[in-house]
Amino acid sequence: MAENIIHQGRNLKRIREILGIKQDALAIELGDDWNQQKISLLEQKEEIDPKLLEQVAKALKVPTDAIKTFSDEAANNFINTFHDNSGFNYHCTFNPLNKVVELYERLLASEKEKNELLQGKAKK
Repeated sequence: MAENIIHQGRNLKRIREILGIKQDALAIELGDDWNQQKISLLEQKEEIDPKLLEQVAKALKVPTDAIKTFSDEAANNFINTFHDNSGFNYHCTFNPLNKVVELYERLLASEKEKNELLQGKAKK
């Protein structure tokens, strides 16, 4: 049985692409010492220094283990849970826009209440 070799650089690239983050944007997140070419070289490394891997994971807002253990099979299994042909399909039971409006209205009411309290204190 062939041993499954984990290529952390390739995993990093796949995760970055799934998240829709360009190499330039990741370089900016990592700081002034980074640029697109350096990210490209990093993605070619089979193994990434643990401290650097932690820094990159933090910039991508993913756990370091996600980069260490990412596999196409795991990603496919995750994605297929949302596109399952077994009769169960995930459908949102509410309109997300309605939730945004609801939250905005609650925030607006809270701000109005806060302004009334401040005006009351200012008059005193």
